[in-house]
Amino acid sequence: MTRVEDVVRVEKPWGHEEIFGVLEGRYVGKTLHIRAGAALSLQRHEVKDETLAVRTGRVVVEHGTDPGRLESLTLEPGQQVLVRAGVVHRVTALVDSDVLEVSTAWPGWRTDIVRLGDAYGREGTTAQ
Repeated sequence: MTRVEDVVRVEKPWGHEEIFGVLEGRYVGKTLHIRAGAALSLQRHEVKDETLAVRTGRVVVEHGTDPGRLESLTLEPGQQVLVRAGVVHRVTALVDSDVLEVSTAWPGWRTDIVRLGDAYGREGTTAQ
């Protein structure tokens, strides 16, 4: 069935996200609008895989299995990276950036985040 739905905007301390597609049990699409110098949490997901594709700007994606030994990738428009469940990662915007995030959406996807570090005081497993 085809239906029209509103894009959902969620304010974040690093900018905001717009959730533009949700098919429960299959996928979620978001646009992350990240302000220059801002960073998402150092985090991992238990089940969720996500692909991050830079639309505008420039970001650094830190990633790895050991939070103390992360590798860094710099991504520019047209580049993407796949982050598998269990991989520790963080995205930092070098300039104002728009990043598409497409992830798996198993039931409970909204709370599948384990924060290992956060510049905004959000710690632990949360749905924020």
